[in-house]
Order: sequence, then C-alpha cells, then structure tokens
Amino acid sequence: MDVFEQWESNIRGYCRAWPTVFKTASNARQTDEEGNTYIDFFAGAGVLNFGHNNPQMKQAIVDYIQADGVTHSLDMYTTAKREFVTAFVETVLKPRGMNHKLQFVGPTGTNAVEAALKLARRVTGRTQVVAFSHGFHGMTLGSLACTANDYFRGAAGVPLEHVQRLPYQSAELDGADSLAAYRALLADASSGLKPPAAFLLEVIQAEGGVNIATRDWLHEVQDLARETGALLIIDDIQVGCGRTGSYFSFDGLDLDPDIVTLAKGIGGFGTPMAMNLIKPEHDQHWNPGEHTGTFRGQDISFVAGREALRYFEDEALMSEVKRKGQRMAECVESLASANADKGYAARGAGMIQALDVADGARGKEIAKRCFEAGLLVGPCGTGGKVIKLIPPLTIPDEDLDAGLKTLETIVREVA
Repeated sequence: MDVFEQWESNIRGYCRAWPTVFKTASNARQTDEEGNTYIDFFAGAGVLNFGHNNPQMKQAIVDYIQADGVTHSLDMYTTAKREFVTAFVETVLKPRGMNHKLQFVGPTGTNAVEAALKLARRVTGRTQVVAFSHGFHGMTLGSLACTANDYFRGAAGVPLEHVQRLPYQSAELDGADSLAAYRALLADASSGLKPPAAFLLEVIQAEGGVNIATRDWLHEVQDLARETGALLIIDDIQVGCGRTGSYFSFDGLDLDPDIVTLAKGIGGFGTPMAMNLIKPEHDQHWNPGEHTGTFRGQDISFVAGREALRYFEDEALMSEVKRKGQRMAECVESLASANADKGYAARGAGMIQALDVADGARGKEIAKRCFEAGLLVGPCGTGGKVIKLIPPLTIPDEDLDAGLKTLETIVREVA
C-alpha cells in the first residue's frame, strides 16, 4: 500500500477504513492480493445492486466492445442509448403511468442534483430550496448546500447559501410541527419568507442514518410544495433501482415527484451513470446544451444498465429482495433488542437495513472489527453511529447468512 500512501491525495477515505489492496470481486465477495476474502455489505455505497462483475452484464459489455460499439458519445444518439431508453420507458415508466423525460447528466449523483436544482430555479423563478436535516445530496457546491453533514460542508471554502433547512422525520425528530410552522410562515405576509423553488428530499435517508419518513409526512411535504408552487424533487440515488424491494423507494406511496434524481445502481455494472426524470412541462424550460458534460454518453453504462432492467421485467428479484430484507431486519432487530439498554435501534426497508448503536466511536469500532473478520460494512449517520447494511441484491443466501453471523458476533463482542 506504500505507493498509495506516498502518492495519492490525503483526501482518500474508504481505504483508511479498509486498509488492504483488493484484486478481484464476484457478486458479494471481494478478494485482496493476499488472498483474503471479504463479504461485501457495502456494495460500492449502493452502486453494485447487481453484484460485482455481474455475468450477464459482463458478457453484454464484452460483446459490445468486441463489435466496436461506441463507448463515448456525449449526448449523441447511439444504439446502446436507444436500447436503454426504450427498456427504461417500457419497464419502469409506463407501468407506473409516468411520462417523465430522461435527462442524462454528468455521471455522478451530485451532478444529477445540481441539474435538478438549476431546473427548479428556472421553472419557478425562485432561488431558495428547502432541504432537510441529515440529508445527503452530493459534494459539489449546489448539492453540498443541500447536504446537512457539517464535516462535508466545512470543506466548501465559500458560503453555502439559498437553502432553508427543516427537520426531517426521523427517530430523533417528528418533523410534522416544523412543516406546519413553515406553512404558517409562508402564509404570513410579514414573516419575511418567500416560497421556495423546490423541496428536495430522500424517502429514505441512507447516508443520514437510514431514516425513513412516513407516508403521511411525505404527503405533507408534497402538499406544501403544490400549495406554494414549488417543485418536489426526490433524490433516489442510493435507495432506488430495487434496493427497497421495488424500483423506486417511493413506489406505493402515491407520490408524484416533479423530478427524480438517479445514479449509482442505474449503470448496473459499476460504471458511472446518472439521470434525472423530469415532468415534460418542466423539461421544456431547458434550452439545448444549458446543462452539458463530457460524459453524459456512457455507452458501456447504457449496455450494462439495459441488462440491469431485465431484473425488473418480472417480480423474481424483487421477491428475493423482500425475503432477504426480512432476514436482515430480523438480525438487526434482534441485536437492537438485546442492547436496548445502550440505546441501540434497528430500522430499514428491503435490503437497506441499519443498526443504530447510539455512539459514533462504537459504530466505527464495529465496522473496523467487521473488516478484520472479513465483512465490509460502512458506518453512517451522525458521527458514524449507524451501521448500514446494503449488500448486493443478488447476494447468495450463504453469503448473506455468513455476513449477518459475523455482524452478530462483532456487535456482541463490542457491546
């Protein structure tokens, strides 16, 4: 590892928690150059929903490259892009009665959020955006202004402005009273507040600690957006693409977002890709090329992403996600119950589950010992007090059970 420590920037992060050099990976396992194997309950922070080196995607990519398929295309038309768009519309949009336009942006989640914020401000002619406590939306300045984590915000070097922060509904906060108070202030001509351009939220806050809002609270936010003429932007970057047991985290909640930001899992194989879904009446406010980027045409991601969409042509994988998610939930709920006196708590949906261990130092110690025992987990939430479990949706049962057993052992030891 000397070459990395000598030459790579001090900014590196995950490698400090997992100090080894990985060499190969398959589905839910990674192997380092010393031959040690690790069960992956992190999955590239939600990128690898379909596992490392998914065989169907790998074969499709190899075939495409060997046929001299276009690999970089800006926003030009290609056969790979057409196949992805067609499959997405037929598999995801039409069954839900959605007619949103697909905007391909620079291949990161933060770029998707930046584009959504730009468009909301253009559509409404307003500047202010409402974001929520514990939310994570990216690291570039616009999305970072909407991100709540003080550590990340502290690196900006400039004021992070034009965002009104409200409490999210979570284990610590109800959030309903603040929405009611905010609504009352907007209705008061002497409050000094102007209506916002958009409300930006995650249905499940992944990096924020796996906080899950209720249907009623989410509808309160949506209603407030409609009342004030603001757009509703749902950031589904980490918990979309099947993670909760349905393609979108908001499926079944009767929400009607104006913009949905997607990234991470939509590229399928782990290659970069990001996309916004935009209602047509808002999309018409864009002028050609106003939000551009060199890598909006990631054709290898289109090829793999099209293969990923095959998993949603029937209910087989989503049924497995629900079944495996229940097994994960039982594990974290048992651990939380056994340590209730220490303030432990469990929460999650589908195959994003979490154990809140009430203390950041404890959370980081658990993650460290899990790594030493051959399990990759990532702490999240305030101070790292929440152990987040997001294995590939395709993880074999034996790997899932082995990983959960390791987690149970380590949590007991640390407790």
